[in-house]
Amino acid sequence: MFVASLISPSGMLDESLVDSLRNAWGGGVYKWLSVDEAAEFELDRIPDNRWKVWQDLQAMKVDLIFQLSHNRRKKMLLADMDSTMIEQECIDELADEAGIGEHTKAITARAMNGELDFEEALTERVSRLKGEPASIIERVLSERITFMPGGAVVLATMKANGGYAALVSGGFTAFTEKVADSLGFDEHQANTLIIKEGFLTGKVGYPILGRQAKVDAMEKIASRIKIKASDIIAVGDGANDLGMLARAGTGVALHAKPSVAAKCDVRINFGDLTALLFLQGYDRQEFVELD
Repeated sequence: MFVASLISPSGMLDESLVDSLRNAWGGGVYKWLSVDEAAEFELDRIPDNRWKVWQDLQAMKVDLIFQLSHNRRKKMLLADMDSTMIEQECIDELADEAGIGEHTKAITARAMNGELDFEEALTERVSRLKGEPASIIERVLSERITFMPGGAVVLATMKANGGYAALVSGGFTAFTEKVADSLGFDEHQANTLIIKEGFLTGKVGYPILGRQAKVDAMEKIASRIKIKASDIIAVGDGANDLGMLARAGTGVALHAKPSVAAKCDVRINFGDLTALLFLQGYDRQEFVELD
């Protein structure tokens, strides 16, 4: 059996739409996970017109996702950081603070789209930060970084249900440490900015954590905590996330670059991070809300 999920920003999912799709595809009784925001129903097979309907629903700001009904609730969350758990790209914010933002942002966009080699693009962008005081990191963290809505609730809810959470980023440990601590991740991995005598050297520590390193990290963590890749829900937005998204039991392209989303079946373009809970069948009443 399969499950069809319809997820939208709060208040935008119409009951008549859910019911008409259920009828058209011969699905079972639909269930609200959050009224006017997320609903689901079971069906025997994925309909042939799924992508045509998906395209139509995008114009209504509704995401449509099909999954196997078995093993939807995952034991681990594996998350990218930049433009996923936070709303910014940390390298771009550092460059902006240093007054060299435009050139760096252009490289970041191309790298995340898969147009440039990730390692080369990262080393080039970091090299332009040479000579900046290390205090620039703390300024960016305190003044420029904001969390993606819903992230803390996702972690709290999954962990309350026995889940594990790992933050694996192509960004920098100076940022993942803060984000992981604030949101409740069990561990974090990222690249290291080399600092000498209080200034950035323009170099990054090796080996660089890129696309394959994220897959390797996922495999090692899964082995250590004794779960399978099928027990993992992974989320990211860039080309360097495609490996882990393909390997995980559920790989979610969240507000992803078009070239990245095109390679993923599970796409969330409009909902916030709580969509990760709806995809696993959590009812909003099961969410662990934080003060």
